[in-house]
Amino acid sequence: MIGRLRGTLIDKQPPVLIVDVNGLGYEVEAPMSVFYELPPLGDEVVLRTHLSIREDAHVLYGFLTERERQVFRSVIRVSGVGPKLALALLSGMRAEDFIRCVELRDTATLTRLPGVGKKIAERLVMEMADRIGEVGTVPARGSAGTTSPTSAPDDAVAEAVSALVALGYKPAEAGRLVDGLDTDGQASEAIIRQALRKAVK
Repeated sequence: MIGRLRGTLIDKQPPVLIVDVNGLGYEVEAPMSVFYELPPLGDEVVLRTHLSIREDAHVLYGFLTERERQVFRSVIRVSGVGPKLALALLSGMRAEDFIRCVELRDTATLTRLPGVGKKIAERLVMEMADRIGEVGTVPARGSAGTTSPTSAPDDAVAEAVSALVALGYKPAEAGRLVDGLDTDGQASEAIIRQALRKAVK
């Protein structure tokens, strides 16, 4: 089992990044919350990981915090929820916000995320309620602040749309989420963050 990686970040194309560990490049899938905090290419990065073994592939998932990994591991145990949907959940909201949705039985917010219909949202709330102790509760807080939208080059916008599609949004829906954002000078990660905030409003 691979539980942790420490190496040089050599590529990042959401939702996949590559970490070079002593000459061996590990391909890791990660939620957007990780991409927002990654160092520049060429710098060292440390990830907590989860290895998923399937018949057709071994997939490594990476996280910056233990809480994110615990939430991911708890979510993929929910009936009908796989790693791809778990990544979409952690990309659309912070781990703390997801825990809060479970505590408040807030299925409406969960259904705004890609791939989460009413039944899946209800199942997440019901099954995760019994596991909330595994990942810890979070203190009550006010509504999250928002960041003023800003604008970006076409390639950053295209990368953002591509990443949203990889996270489970339909191409037209991904385009709609990016459309209307003022994206001047922003990297793709910043555009994706704005689009995901827009999606859950």
